[in-house]
Amino acid sequence: MSNNAPIGVFDSGIGGLTVVKELVKLMPGEDFIYFGDTARIPYGPRPKEQIIEFMHEILNFFVQRKVKMAVVACNTMTALGLEIARQQYPFTLVGVNAGVDLALSISKNKRVGVIATQATIASGKHARAVRAKDADAVVYPQACPQLVPLIESEHVKGSEIESAATEYLLPVKQAGVDVVILGCTHYPFVSQVIENIVGKGVTLINPARETAIDAYRILQQQDCLSTNKSGKVRLCFSADVEQAKKMAVYMLDTQQVDFELVNLQG
Repeated sequence: MSNNAPIGVFDSGIGGLTVVKELVKLMPGEDFIYFGDTARIPYGPRPKEQIIEFMHEILNFFVQRKVKMAVVACNTMTALGLEIARQQYPFTLVGVNAGVDLALSISKNKRVGVIATQATIASGKHARAVRAKDADAVVYPQACPQLVPLIESEHVKGSEIESAATEYLLPVKQAGVDVVILGCTHYPFVSQVIENIVGKGVTLINPARETAIDAYRILQQQDCLSTNKSGKVRLCFSADVEQAKKMAVYMLDTQQVDFELVNLQG
């Protein structure tokens, strides 16, 4: 496969654009194709089998687009389907970095909060990763079912998102955590709202940067980095492209981006 083949990035909606932002900063010479499944979001409340089915539909789309790597910019799909999918496709798959190493390196009291979708929290991914690194650390997981739908509908500030975030985050804050892992790629869109609730003594961990570094290191090891100096970004969505354009402005220079409506069901 050519070094100048594109890198695929995907999520249940617009959340994975937080990862695209970091990938573009780190690898400006690469071409990126993003797919957000805005027609079927949210994934969090769906059965595991259905989430995995959707993931394979997206990966088959990337097979058609001849990507050299696919970055799973979704914690839910990373937790439920990544290991199985790794053996089934002609390109390398990279999941969302859990942010655990960074969280443990920053935490002073070993109390780690994790906020994520229902499916990610139910998978126990972050709790297992923390215990594997430090048996003395305590994890306080919190599912946040309302946040993704609110963010997708552009409620990134105001009373609705503040009320929902407060409901979820107050118990985590009261547990005495000093770090909170943003266990969903949507959440950096509302990081300021979250910071206002948990206070200055709590550090937010956004794993998007670590995910981009993981992808870069793998491409470097495989000698597959692009030889181009400047790359292109194409953002594909399964519905509501105009709404996605509004949200993409928060993360990318959309004047340099192409948009496309893609129907995976054909």
